[in-house]
Amino acid sequence: MTTAHAETADALPRGLATALESFVVHLQDERGSSAHTVRAYRGDLIDLLSFCAARGIEEPIDIQLADLRAWLAMQSRGGLARATVARRAASARAFTSWCARRGVSDHDPGDRLGSPGVRRTLPVVLSVGDAEALLDHAATAADDGNPTAIRDRAVAELLYATGIRVSELCQLDLDDVDRSRWTVRVLGKGRKERVVPYGHPADQALGAWLEVRPTLRQPDSGAALFLGARGGRIDPRVVRAAVHRLARGAGVSDLAPHGLRHTAATHVLEGGADLRSVQELLGHASLATTQRYTHVSVERLRATFALAHPRAAPPDES
Repeated sequence: MTTAHAETADALPRGLATALESFVVHLQDERGSSAHTVRAYRGDLIDLLSFCAARGIEEPIDIQLADLRAWLAMQSRGGLARATVARRAASARAFTSWCARRGVSDHDPGDRLGSPGVRRTLPVVLSVGDAEALLDHAATAADDGNPTAIRDRAVAELLYATGIRVSELCQLDLDDVDRSRWTVRVLGKGRKERVVPYGHPADQALGAWLEVRPTLRQPDSGAALFLGARGGRIDPRVVRAAVHRLARGAGVSDLAPHGLRHTAATHVLEGGADLRSVQELLGHASLATTQRYTHVSVERLRATFALAHPRAAPPDES
């Protein structure tokens, strides 16, 4: 089991608590991390620092590599998923590195802290035909003029056209869309802004949505591009439910909004785009993150080859 800890840093020794709160401010103000990321880091580090406090440690300078390894070993024994343990190791390394850089500690014990490898699974990606089927179904569902169905069509078209994240889509305001240039201005991770193009079908769907948006608008709607049923800014959970519903209705592989992002990236690469362009499109900080889509394309090519090439199948051993 993992160590029990409070939801706040109040129970920690003053030196550890002060360092933790300063690190959280660094994440929020200097790195521009999302609220979700900050909560994850803070939870991981409260657990770590509670563990260290139980070992008699009161200041970051007293944390040693052996303490970090003992804490990680306890996480693994507690049955946590490898990905969770790897994330917690990353949180510990980020904290100790920050402590060393800021002079809170005279060494960085996390520099030599390993973590379990995470098995990378290929993301769910629709074929071009299945993507078209999903969007055709969304268009058909919107034919009756229902505002939420028209909204859901525009949401699906924009997700596939741009490859933006669901959080980025939900943050869009009306003036982030430039319909004269077919672009959207997106605020991504780390508060980095980028401009992403979209195509004619997405523009048509957006135009239809903007015509009916006033029917859902409320006094507190503000400038949000997409609205929920009660008029507030659309919630990511509503978008996820809509994409799952459209996939089921179209009879294609079930996928979440992130699956449409994966699909868009893969189709753009298969269409001949270079990795750097796709990296900029998706807002990836590292090219290595974008490169996984080349693996998706290779696996899809391999599957097609196995089905289509007359000499692809292994010899019959019967």
